[in-house]
Amino acid sequence: MASPPSETTARIRAEADHPILDADGHAIEYLPCIYDLVRDAGGAKAVDGFRGLIEGMSMIRSLSVEDALRFGAFRMGWWGLAVDATDRASVMLPKLFHDRLDEIGLDLAVVYPTYGLLAIGIHDPDVRIPVVRAFNRYYAEEYAPYGDRIVPAATIPVHTPEEAVAELDYAIGELGLKVAMLSGHVVRPRPGTSDPRGAHWVDTLGLGSAYDYDPLWQRCAELRVAPTFHSSALGLDTHESPVNYVYNKLGSFAGSLHALCRSLVLGGVPHRFPSLRFAFLEGGAGWAVMLYADLLAHWAKRNAEAVKQYDPRRLDRRRLRALFEEHGSRDVKRRLDDLERWLHPLSDPDDPLVDEFARSGITKPADVRHLFADQLYFGCEADDPVNTWAFDRRVNPGGIALRAVFGSDIGHWDVPDVRNVVPESHELVADGLLAEADYRAFVWENVVDLWGGTNPDFFAGTVVEDAARRHLRRRAEAQHVEG
Repeated sequence: MASPPSETTARIRAEADHPILDADGHAIEYLPCIYDLVRDAGGAKAVDGFRGLIEGMSMIRSLSVEDALRFGAFRMGWWGLAVDATDRASVMLPKLFHDRLDEIGLDLAVVYPTYGLLAIGIHDPDVRIPVVRAFNRYYAEEYAPYGDRIVPAATIPVHTPEEAVAELDYAIGELGLKVAMLSGHVVRPRPGTSDPRGAHWVDTLGLGSAYDYDPLWQRCAELRVAPTFHSSALGLDTHESPVNYVYNKLGSFAGSLHALCRSLVLGGVPHRFPSLRFAFLEGGAGWAVMLYADLLAHWAKRNAEAVKQYDPRRLDRRRLRALFEEHGSRDVKRRLDDLERWLHPLSDPDDPLVDEFARSGITKPADVRHLFADQLYFGCEADDPVNTWAFDRRVNPGGIALRAVFGSDIGHWDVPDVRNVVPESHELVADGLLAEADYRAFVWENVVDLWGGTNPDFFAGTVVEDAARRHLRRRAEAQHVEG
């Protein structure tokens, strides 16, 4: 059923001297098969719980605004999937998708769940754990014949590190999946409450977490699997409107991933696990560029030594009072005896001097540059003009390019025609905003480095195995020379 690629796609492929890899497309699971697997894993209770979640999305849209606010419901996605029959079937049937990859212009595609994205947020462990296991079996079994060009992602819940490790061992260790999709946060009830839709806090797995997640990162390193995060802030904070999905969607991935990334960095996770690559998907690179620059700016003025310049005890009280006496208004001078007392808000002299970078392992600006140049990767969709920011060495501190990776988002509403994703990914080059070398990094080198940097055998058995090995060997040789 495959057709030849479009003229534009064919030209891009002919001119490129490298493969094109999709680091983040989506499949749509056939739910009757999922329900059968859920029943095998968790029985009727798990099926009823998951079916209630799926069917509840439609019920929520019928609520009045008042009831939605009362129940903590928010406007979720609607009309969110492709309506072209061939495209819809392609993301549901791996054989058809495999047959169409040349038409789309992709050498290899990593595919993430769709309904599985909901599974990692289920709060009841008696439902969540068997549902997640069902999704992992589904992908391992349905996509097994097509591993030369399609790599499905495992769904890994992170409510506790023990649960995450157990599912990693099953999905990666037993089923043989190679990509791990984790949620970037857990919504936890505040102490004294039990409803996570009520009084809650958002645990971002690193700094200030309820658990020590190092056993999870350690297991990722042992299994040679890169943690990739695919979660948004839908339903949280300023993304919980009961009336407008677009309002909720805008910035939701960027906001969630920004919180996760800064939590992991300040919590020292990449520093303690240098063999791991971490990917933050579907949020683009704009937020990452800002976080990179912000971290450097905050380090410069708030590292353990620099922050001492703001020690309130350094303030010359005598000089300050003299200036008040000379320049203060009549009312200010009348209350001058209160000066010392009201100097303290935001500048209390008895605050302990805390090195807020201590856990991060950051000791110099080069440490921050290393993280964003080598260990952290950022998923960017084809039609996002902000992709250029990742490669703008004139602006990025230290003259570095961030590790942007191409993620098509095939399967969801922002890809109305799967044949357009490769041409859209190349538009910034055609417009003179992205160099061909940066495009090569975007759709090929960075994608190989993400997974191959953690697991050199990741691409074994795929159509790009030889090319990936050559690239990784050149990368290792270049790093050896630099070292």
